[in-house]
Amino acid sequence: MNMSGGVRLDRWLWSARFFKTRQAAADAVGNGRVLLNNRRTRPARTVRAGDTLRIHKQAFLYQLTVLKLADKRTSPQVAATLYREDPDSLEKRLTLARQMRAQSAPVRTGKGRPSKRDRRLLERLRQPGASG
Repeated sequence: MNMSGGVRLDRWLWSARFFKTRQAAADAVGNGRVLLNNRRTRPARTVRAGDTLRIHKQAFLYQLTVLKLADKRTSPQVAATLYREDPDSLEKRLTLARQMRAQSAPVRTGKGRPSKRDRRLLERLRQPGASG
């Protein structure tokens, strides 16, 4: 795990468990969702210890510093030691996750197609001026 020359960016993102596959990591880098030292780059760019990364993944933004290099996927506990996340980034991400969890209420809990009764209730709700 000690590579003094550096590791490909897509390989490091995959080994640090930010993406499930190297292809997903390469696509994110190519689409500009991963910035290396605040610049767009390509997936084959070399990452070294001390580099900073900004990763936009879904609604979250990770700002981190590379501490160690790895080119093989490891356990989550070992992967967490490869980087250090900025405290502000961590706090914002956790706050956003809490807000998303609080808002996520299912619209309809039934499975499959609505029953005849459910469909009639939905149609009543959709009609303009329907009072119930």
